[in-house]
Amino acid sequence: MEEKKKSLDWYLLVRVLALSLPYKKLLWLAASLAIVLAPLTNIRPYLIKLMYDDYIIKSDMEGLKKIAILFIVIILLVGPLRYLFIYITSLLGQYVVQDLRNNVFKHISGLQLNYFDTTAVGQSTTRTINDVEAINTVFTQGSFTIIADLLGLFAVIGIMFYTSWRLALICLLVMPFLIFATYIFKEKVKVSYQHVRTQISKMNAFLQERISGMREIQILNAEKREMDKFKIINRAYTQANLNSILYYAIFFPVVELFSSIAFALLIWYGASSYLQGTVSFGSLIAFPMFLSMLFRPIRLMADKFNTLQMGLVASGRVFNVLDNKNKIANYGSLEKEKMDGDVQFESVSFAYDDENYVLKNISFHLNPGETVAIVGSTGSGKTTIINLLNRLYEVKEGSIKIDGVDIKKYELHKFRNRISMVLQDVFLFNGSVMENIRLRNNDITKEEVIDASKMIGAHKYIMELPGAYDFVLSERGSNLSVGQRQLISFVRALVFNPDILILDEATSSIDTETELTIQYAIEKLIQKRSSIIIAHRLSTIRHADKILVLEKGEIVETGDHNSLLQKGTGKYKDLYEMQFLEMSNES
Repeated sequence: MEEKKKSLDWYLLVRVLALSLPYKKLLWLAASLAIVLAPLTNIRPYLIKLMYDDYIIKSDMEGLKKIAILFIVIILLVGPLRYLFIYITSLLGQYVVQDLRNNVFKHISGLQLNYFDTTAVGQSTTRTINDVEAINTVFTQGSFTIIADLLGLFAVIGIMFYTSWRLALICLLVMPFLIFATYIFKEKVKVSYQHVRTQISKMNAFLQERISGMREIQILNAEKREMDKFKIINRAYTQANLNSILYYAIFFPVVELFSSIAFALLIWYGASSYLQGTVSFGSLIAFPMFLSMLFRPIRLMADKFNTLQMGLVASGRVFNVLDNKNKIANYGSLEKEKMDGDVQFESVSFAYDDENYVLKNISFHLNPGETVAIVGSTGSGKTTIINLLNRLYEVKEGSIKIDGVDIKKYELHKFRNRISMVLQDVFLFNGSVMENIRLRNNDITKEEVIDASKMIGAHKYIMELPGAYDFVLSERGSNLSVGQRQLISFVRALVFNPDILILDEATSSIDTETELTIQYAIEKLIQKRSSIIIAHRLSTIRHADKILVLEKGEIVETGDHNSLLQKGTGKYKDLYEMQFLEMSNES
């Protein structure tokens, strides 16, 4: 299992680095700078050794002047090169993160709805923002800087052995212990970072859900209970961070301890060797600097390895989303600018979990220009039918045809352009009324929007808003009434001039006055196109050409309003009489 985990880490690292391939110039420039900086950064102690041994002791002021100038030139050169290296790796990371975030959002946008049915919104937000941003550290603080530090480490060790192999061996006596301590630290912090990522994902999911449902929380007087739940999640997140801090608090003193031991060994052995004439005075001066250059990168590399691990943990989560193949397949090529609206369900069955079928052998035919209404109790499968028609889910058994062609053969985006839906639960975005109606489709003109608004009876309501069509909606359109939001959704559906119109409980949230305002317009519009109406108020579907009555995923009755009521018994008649009785009681 451990070997599998290690191979997975390497696989993730290669996959993350592959994201930078579109920016090869930056990649090669970063690699070149790392190679150049390794010897330049670490050669300064050796130059100081030469100053003492070859020039100061021999009183060669001219030679000392030349090597001092070389020393200054290297210092002045290293600064800009180091800045350029940091800037390029950061730039590369930002480019990769930008591309990856676009890819993740695009991929999520194409997933089937069952992904969103089973995945918390906060979790998807964490994957798209927090986890993608963490991948940036693979470039800025992880792989490239680790490679640069490793090159610098090898350069230091090489120069140390070249300067004095005896002192180099003494300094490296503690290295096996330090490497072992670094490995333990890396593994422990890796686990703690995994816990941190898990806990922040849980916290984001919790906050997203509670903030979105704050109205219900306050109505149910559940603030204290939800606060207690948040405290538990927050504590778990804090503890995960404290665990990682604990490992850092232990590791850094351990590094300092080994560094001090190495320095003590250097002083003890170096002084005696100098007195014996086997080590030069310049080497004795230079090696404390070498020690600093040796241990500082090791300490930082341990931290960078864990930063890299954190980035890899995040990348694993992001790649899990990108590897989710539960997408609506868009392999169709048929594109039609205009559909007749001939809709046919042929023995369609569907289950969300592949076991419990919510639709069973559904068959019906909607002729062009006709209106079919679907009624039934909650959970009977009404909304599932229109979700399948829109290809938000894939049919398990049977087929759905429009104009005699299986809907899978249509190009998905062109296909959906010919269908408009009005839902009971209207979702409006932050932006102006005009932007919400056009959904930022600039092909739709303002005049077309106004004409559609007038046709549906929404124009006068919109004009009463401050700024009219430029009125800015808050999140989910919360600064509008339910009826106003519903009217805007009608305009949004109709402005695209669809060939097939779907109304899913579209008038259930509208008051009686508003309903009367738009009812005539709806009846006028559905005469020009094929329409499917899912209705709670049976009074709104009296003029439907055909009514399907669903019960437990099956069609139990079919007919028009009058024929279904004329039956002595029947599900539709029971529903109608129940609603009539409720309306009588209310009045």
